[in-house]
Amino acid sequence: MTKETLFKDAFDSIVDCDEDKAMRVLKDAEEMGVSSLELLTEGFSAGIKHLGDLFGRGEIFLPELIFSTEVMKMVTTEIESKMDAGDIQSKGVMVIGTVEGDVHDIGKGIVASLVKTNGVEVHDLGREVPAQVFIDKVREVNANFVGSSALLTTTMTEQKRIEELLAEAGIRDKVKTLIGGAPVTKRWAEKIGADAYCEDASDTVNFILGWIGEK
Repeated sequence: MTKETLFKDAFDSIVDCDEDKAMRVLKDAEEMGVSSLELLTEGFSAGIKHLGDLFGRGEIFLPELIFSTEVMKMVTTEIESKMDAGDIQSKGVMVIGTVEGDVHDIGKGIVASLVKTNGVEVHDLGREVPAQVFIDKVREVNANFVGSSALLTTTMTEQKRIEELLAEAGIRDKVKTLIGGAPVTKRWAEKIGADAYCEDASDTVNFILGWIGEK
């Protein structure tokens, strides 16, 4: 089996909501010595992104997307458990969540999983998280990165509120802030003073690893 075939099987397992196939892919990848990050990015994450695009165009319905996301969560949990067992040294600490007023967290969950598999300790606050909770958690875990997701134009202002509260707490210069979500743009990030706008999970990982490399 080639890596390309393996990636396609991973992709298909997510698109087809096939848990058994996903588990077989993980086993095959381990036997072939394929890295978890590569498998996630080129296979599983590509599959969930494809479904997200289909959902955005109205070609599939929400239940289908949710079922596939559950398979994705199972896959990432399996990979994370093995990486933890390997005693991987943390490269940094990230706090992430979907802002208050917004119940959408599929994309945020994928971001959290992919960042974890890159050796970063992640504290996922979940969805509908008040801005102050982000700041409290940053202090508690001494976070290096703060990621917030907003999927509605009406909740984007919470991302601005996070920036303001970090400044008020005197810790804004101690963290890098990343924002994302369907209506969020690079221009919005610049306007509110966020360090980065991330279009997807890979984007987020690239920013974080880039900052870690600069240390």
